[in-house]
Amino acid sequence: MSGFLDTSMVVRYLTEDPPELAHKAAALIDSEEMLTVTDVVLTETAYVLKSSYNIPRSVIVDNLIGFLQKVNISLYGLDKSFVLQSLFLCRPSGRVSISDAMIWAAARSSGNSIVYSLDERFPEDGLEVRRHR
Repeated sequence: MSGFLDTSMVVRYLTEDPPELAHKAAALIDSEEMLTVTDVVLTETAYVLKSSYNIPRSVIVDNLIGFLQKVNISLYGLDKSFVLQSLFLCRPSGRVSISDAMIWAAARSSGNSIVYSLDERFPEDGLEVRRHR
């Protein structure tokens, strides 16, 4: 059996807060159950970890990478290797947002190498970013 995880499950799992909900999340996520997350869940999780828990960006990225490296976690509609790559683009600085990283991963996963953006900081690695003025 398999199913989708929502943001609350991932946040509780990563923060271990509150303990009773974190335990429930861990029981499922650490099981052999095949679980799927979306790019929206990853983006929301990053936002909650920063805004509600004040966790530093590098720790958020490292936690998401560790979570995604679990064998039983898959990504809906995205190639896991591209999502992991996109998170590595975010880690070194505040230059690339988690949201832009997920767009980058979606473009790479789809095989479409063109992204339209007005953001000068949008990651170009492996993509053609077209900035219309």
